[in-house]
Amino acid sequence: MDLAATCGALIMGGFAGTSVPPHVLRALREGRRGGVILFKPNVEGGPEQVASLTRQVHELASVAPLIGIDQEGGRVARLRGRPWLSVPPMATVASWGDVDLARRIAAGVGRELAAVGITLNFAPVLDINTCAANPIIGDRAFGADAGAVESFGIAWLHGLQDAGLLACGKHFPGHGDTTKDSHIDSPVVDQPIDRLHRVEMAPFRAAAAAGVAALMTAHVVYPALDADRPATLSPAVCTRERERIGFRGLLVSDDLEMQAVAGKWSIEEAAVLAVAAGCDLLLVCWSEDKQERALEALVHEAERSPAFLARCEQARERTALARQRVEVRPVDGDDVLRVVGGDTSRAIEAEITRRNGS
Repeated sequence: MDLAATCGALIMGGFAGTSVPPHVLRALREGRRGGVILFKPNVEGGPEQVASLTRQVHELASVAPLIGIDQEGGRVARLRGRPWLSVPPMATVASWGDVDLARRIAAGVGRELAAVGITLNFAPVLDINTCAANPIIGDRAFGADAGAVESFGIAWLHGLQDAGLLACGKHFPGHGDTTKDSHIDSPVVDQPIDRLHRVEMAPFRAAAAAGVAALMTAHVVYPALDADRPATLSPAVCTRERERIGFRGLLVSDDLEMQAVAGKWSIEEAAVLAVAAGCDLLLVCWSEDKQERALEALVHEAERSPAFLARCEQARERTALARQRVEVRPVDGDDVLRVVGGDTSRAIEAEITRRNGS
């Protein structure tokens, strides 16, 4: 495999529109992208449009492509409105105290995602909402207790992976104890290392033991681990701590265009630092120019440094192993609507309504 393809496999990019632009298809065909991430503007045409979009990507791939989306439930769900399965915030799901129901809801979400060809869901949230002033996590978390987040997080990841796609727990090693949003600022979790191991990382350790396919890093500084760099760019987190929790799957960066990273490091610097730290797949969600610049920076560093080249090859191997776990292709034609919003989804929604008492 040529160097551009080795490094390209480590970049997942976003794009505009409800079909895949020719330049993105070309980049995928040439191995200059490892996959695509979808946002609300990509999926506004309903289930059949989404399946048509992902089919373009699936048809290029000899093995399952990485097609990601954030479909947590509650306020973070890119696929909304009828006929999609509507899921409440994770805090609400956990408040019912029924782990089996949580797994069935997640399996329903996974079944719909699989039907439209999505292979990677950036869920569940494994952060523990220990800070009431947290502006970004809140009810996205299963709660403020590590045990509850572990139990419901494992149920959620199993439900998604039962449907044949990859679950991605986030935001490692924990975004719950912050007072800032990493989209627009630079959060810090200033807890001692024993507390980080005992509380923040406990759900991630449990998810690793339960076989979660992927974890996403946090753009958060943890002074007890690394006082200078956010987790995404820190070998102390992305290599040492991932090994400590026993995680051997795919480590995905949060979006490198977010301000917590982009405000201090160029896309070139961030891409190289993230891969060197131990990230296997880099999200560059909006700018095609930055995606290309990130790729060029990875190639340049791999040409210069044998150690960095070896790290890129390790990361590419992890993306390849993740693809081999996927059992998803978009459903053909009208059959999509027999799954999305079908009898199983409506039964789950009826149970959600009953639990909500409305």
